[in-house]
Parts: sequence; C-alpha cells; structure tokens
Amino acid sequence: MTVYYLAFGLTLFAGLATGIGSAFAFFSKKTNPIFLSQALGFSAGVMVYVSMIELFPESKTLLSKSYGEKTGYLLATISFFMGMAIIALIDKFVPNFENPHELKDVSEMDELTEEKKEALRKSKDLMRMGLVSAIAIAIHNFPEGIATFAATIEDPAIGFSIAIAIAIHNIPEGIAVSVPIFYATGNRKKAFCYSFLSGLAEPLGAVLGFFLLYSIFDASVIGFIFGGIAGIMVFISFDELLPAAEKYGEHHWAILGVIAGMAVMAASLLLLQ
Repeated sequence: MTVYYLAFGLTLFAGLATGIGSAFAFFSKKTNPIFLSQALGFSAGVMVYVSMIELFPESKTLLSKSYGEKTGYLLATISFFMGMAIIALIDKFVPNFENPHELKDVSEMDELTEEKKEALRKSKDLMRMGLVSAIAIAIHNFPEGIATFAATIEDPAIGFSIAIAIAIHNIPEGIAVSVPIFYATGNRKKAFCYSFLSGLAEPLGAVLGFFLLYSIFDASVIGFIFGGIAGIMVFISFDELLPAAEKYGEHHWAILGVIAGMAVMAASLLLLQ
C-alpha cells in the first residue's frame, strides 16, 4: 500500500501547485516574464522528454509482451494519439477565453490603473472569468491526476517526474484563476481559495483512478495508460506550455527552459536507475 500513498501524495502535490500560482500573483507587484517563460519551457521539456524517452517506449514494451512486438507497437501508437484526442476534445468543449490553455497575461492586469481596477470590481465579468477558469482548470486537472497516480504505481521515478512537470505548469493556471477573482472582489483570501480548490481535482482524479483501475491493473492496461499519458503530455506541451512560454518571454529564454527541463529530467532518470 505504500506505493499508493506515494501516488496520492505526488498527485496532491501537483494539484496544489495552483496555490503557488496564487501566491505569486499576490506577493509579486509585477510578474517576472523571463522567469515564467523559462518555467513553462522547463515544464514542456520535462513532459516531452519523459513522454518520448520513458513513457512511450515503456508502453511499447509492455504491450509487446501481451500482443507481440508489431501489434504492441501499433497499440502503443494508437494509445498515444488517443491521449492527444482526449485532451483535444476537452479543450474543444471549453470556450477559448475560459480555457486555461489560453493563459491570461498577468502583466496586463498589473498595469491597470486604480480607477480601472475599481470599475472592474464593480463588474461581474472578471469574477465570472475567474470562476469559469477555475472550473475549466479542474476539468483539465482531473485526467492529469489519474495519469500521475497510475504512472507512480507502475514506476515511482516516472510518477515523480510527471508530478514535477504538472506542478510547474499548474502554477500559471493558479495565476489565471486568482488574479481576475482578486481584481473583481478585492479579496485575496477568496481568490486564493478558488485557485486552491481548482487544484483539488488532481487528487480527486487519483482517487477515481484508484477505484476504477485497481482491479484491472496488469501489464497491458499499464501499457495503454502510459501511451495515453504520453500523448496527453505532448499535446499540453505543444498546445499550452510552449506558446505561453513564447508569449511571456523571448524565444531563446523559452528554448533554454525546454533544454534545461530535458537535461534535468535526463539526469534525474539516470540517477534513479
């Protein structure tokens, strides 16, 4: 049972990183665009590296043991693109301005004059934006929680890597929820609470994953899950993290973050062998 406690703990850690995003929004007068760009690039580098170097090859290996090498490779490939399709469908049914993949430019919020901030507090638009963003982020966090939980059960080293990457990319999502709610209400605690609660969908996904998958875990099921997780994380990297890294900073800062993420993850996986 120890591995299940670890899996749940890592998923809880990843989900509650949205609260870190709230803290950044509250305690920094200005968002540091270079840091945010590098952090987002770093997370993308971690996700892509883990997906292509660890998860997809492991998916192929596990499925090949059950179905033969050629069929196993085919099923791993199908599960990879199915993962992409699932997260793409989730995005499709979330309107763009409410979609956490369309990250808010926090620096623009910082530059509002006091008069404009006061006018916005009187408007329900920002409050609605923040609340629906919290719901949308919770929807996105749910499958991520299942992914982190399942990966940790099979290989704690991979689960740890995924949890770190998801935690990093949850930080700007926390900002996306807390900043509009804070400017709409002027209440820091309320903004923090909504952001915090949106992250709880991650461990909720872990609990659901436990009850749904516990009785059917075997090599082939894990193989399908790993292929799907790889597809989900590659999609998130290309659809969300890299465009946001470019948006918040210069191209080279974003790419340096990607390379650093890959290098750190490569080193950590080597050390954990």
